[in-house]
This record gives sequence, structure tokens and C-alpha cells, in this order.
Amino acid sequence: MHLYETIADDIARSILRGQLTPGTRIPSVRHYAGQYEVSVNSVKTAYRLLEDRGLISARPQSGYYVRDSLPELCHLQESSVNSRESAVPLSGLNRLLSVILENQLRGDCIDLALACPSGDRFYPAGRLKKITAQLLRSASGFSTTYAMPPGSPRLRSQIARRGLHTGMILSPDDVIITHGTMEAISLAVRASTLPGDTVAVESPTFYNLYPMLEDLGRRIVNLPTHPQSGMCLDTLESLAEQRKISAVITIPSGHNPLGFVMPSENRQRLARMAETRQFAVIEDVMYAELQFGDTCIPNIRAFDRDGWVMVCASYTKTVAPDFRIGWLDAGRFRDVARQMKFTSTVAESGLLSESLGIFLENGGYDLHLRHLRRLYERQIDAVRACIADYFPAGTRVSRPQAGFILWIELPEGADTLALFHAALDEKILCMPGLLCSGSRAFNHCFRMAACFELTDRHRMAISRLGALAAHQLNEMK
Repeated sequence: MHLYETIADDIARSILRGQLTPGTRIPSVRHYAGQYEVSVNSVKTAYRLLEDRGLISARPQSGYYVRDSLPELCHLQESSVNSRESAVPLSGLNRLLSVILENQLRGDCIDLALACPSGDRFYPAGRLKKITAQLLRSASGFSTTYAMPPGSPRLRSQIARRGLHTGMILSPDDVIITHGTMEAISLAVRASTLPGDTVAVESPTFYNLYPMLEDLGRRIVNLPTHPQSGMCLDTLESLAEQRKISAVITIPSGHNPLGFVMPSENRQRLARMAETRQFAVIEDVMYAELQFGDTCIPNIRAFDRDGWVMVCASYTKTVAPDFRIGWLDAGRFRDVARQMKFTSTVAESGLLSESLGIFLENGGYDLHLRHLRRLYERQIDAVRACIADYFPAGTRVSRPQAGFILWIELPEGADTLALFHAALDEKILCMPGLLCSGSRAFNHCFRMAACFELTDRHRMAISRLGALAAHQLNEMK
């Protein structure tokens, strides 16, 4: 990092932790120049970076001040998705998702919807290319040998080693290499439940869970979810007393789409509840290593004593999207999941798995993760600043604690499905809230990813989206 980036990050943390409150004048350029023993120009560059992130603003002849903060989500997200009145047929959700995918593939839209990082800043493409080329030149039989489950021993060993970073003690034998996180979740559901069983999910949640569970014939129950602490465990416990819950799917770190990191005590309680009630906890930890805090909160699996917690993840968001390499620790369901992997997709590419394993082994991943954490934290600040500037009064936005996904709540009465179609007419893609809930309970909300190069074109798209939302609300008056 450059010195000015270090200064900017330190000031940003003081703002986000409330040590510098909105409206407060921040210390002078000379103050920080003396504190960090750098030039005045370095501090001025840091201030410009903070202005770009929307955290401070300059007042002529007065200095720099902390900007008024954008209102955050603060209340429990309701779970009215179980009511028949608000439910949206799966066929409608699938059609809507197809429209998003078709327009994204066409390439003429500005994509604010899909969580697909794009660009050299987000991936270590050069290093992976060299490793893969070296493996191909080594003539080690990758092109003439079948890869078999559970997958590359080297990669599984590195995944087990990295588990220590998030509080897990794993053996390479615990790990099954999968085709991304979605296959890992699907295998976990199939191994731990039967058709007709009830699976509880957070609401809102990752949009792909609804069609997947429907296709597998599982019943879905939605849990109200707090934007800072996660699913309501009291509701889960009450439901478990009334009916048999076979599995719970949760995204506790960098939740998609709310962005929270579930507190450690809640994770421990959920693990104990699973053990007592004997249901599987399927934990999606794709963003666990992208936590912004000084310390990494352990995965739920770290509190598991009897194998009821199953862990799913992948490297598609951080290392190589096209490799489609994920993994599953299936706990007490390991043998069943391993057999299911073989009978469904057999195994993952030995060449790509080995390339990824070498990259993790050489220590480049930790450096890359540090870069990504800084990058995404700044991206989130900058995108939130754009929303504050361009969206109607009363808009609330999540403040992610990991990852790069924002959940935006417009004033009551807004219709983000109508907003989606209006934006699509102007070649802007956003994701209406009903896709993340399976109902109209969140029809005034939408999801926005912040994993793109924040160009003038993207800023204009966010500005236009805000203007369309304001116009819709004005039309209602």
C-alpha cells in the first residue's frame, strides 16, 4: 500500500467506528503529516481518496468534515414470504432471472445486479496462468487421467490448512471438491434431507436457493433476518418445536444480500441448537475470508461438536471464476455426499484443482485477500456515497461487514420490479427484492453488487437508477 492509502484507511476506520461523527471537522493536513511523518501532499492525496469514497467533504476556508451518513438498515427484515398473498410463483422468478442473465450476456448493459467481479484488479490471473502453463508443460498426465472424487489431494490439503483461519480443524479427507458453491450446497441438501423435508432459509437470501430447493422437492420456510446480526434464532427455535426442521441454510459472513457478519455468540447458539434438535446447518462461507474487521469471526463449523454443520465455499469470487472450483465439508454426511458427487458430476478438473492448490500453497492467496478486503471496503464506501447523492430521501442501505453486496431499501410504496423494467429500458441491470425472497414482501428493496470498476459510466448508471426511483415515488404522490 502507498502511505496515503494507509492514512485514508485509518481515518475511514475512525469514521466507521464513530470516533469521528458526521459533521465533525477532521484534524488538519499538517496534523496527519506530523503524525505519520509524511509530506503534506501525501495527506492531501489521502483526503482526496476519502472524498471519492464519500466519507468526507471540503468546506471552503474551513477544512474537511465528516459527511452526514447514509441511513443504514436497522430493523428486523420481516418474514411474510410464507403468506400465500405475497408469494411469487417460481416460474415468474425464473423468467425474471432469465431476463437478467440474457441481458448480462449480451454485454450492452451496465450490470449492477450480478455478484460477478470483473477486471484484473479482482483476480490474480497472471500468476494462475503461469502455474497452469507450467503444469501442462510438466506432462504429468492431466490430459490422459480421470480425476476422481473427492478431488486433488494438494488442494484439499490447502483447504484444510486454511480452515484454521476461520476456526475450523479439518482433515483433507473431510473435503470434497465440487463444481462451485452451488453444487456444494445442493450436495449438502441432498445428503442431509429427503424430498418433502423442510429447509429453513434466511429472508432475504441468495436468489438461487429458491429454485434449487424447489427442484429438489424440499419445503421452504423463511426466517426473519436482522441486517446486523442475522437470522432470528428465537423464531427458528419456535418453529423447530412446532414442526420438524431438517436443515437450515445460512450465509453468516458477508450475507448475500444483507452483508452482515453473524456475531460469534449467535453462531455458537445455532450450532448447539442443531445438535439438540438434530438438523443440519448448511453454512455458505464463500465470503468468510473477506471480513473487514480486525479479526475473522470463526465459522459456525468451529462450534460444531457432532458433525451437524456442513461447510460450503468456492474460489470463484476471489481467485478464478471460470475454474468453478468449490468445496464441501459434509460433516457426519460425508460418505453420502461423496457418493452423490460421484454419481452426479464425477469429479472436478485435476489440472485446474492442482493449479489452485499450488497458488494457495505458495502463499500468494493471503496477499491477494488483503488487497481484496481493502478494495471492496473502498468500493462499498464509494457506491454508498453515490447512492446518498442520487437516491430519494428516506433510502436506507446496508453497510456490509464482508464481501461486496449492498441491499437497498427504498421508501415504502416503491416498486423495484417496475424500477427494474424502467432501468432495463435504459440498459441498466439491477436485481429486484422479490428475487431474493420469493415474494413481494421486499418489493421496495433491491440488491446491488459493488464488484466492478467504478467508472464514470457506472456512476452515471447509479445516478440514473436513483432518478428513476425518485420519479416513481413522485408519481405516487
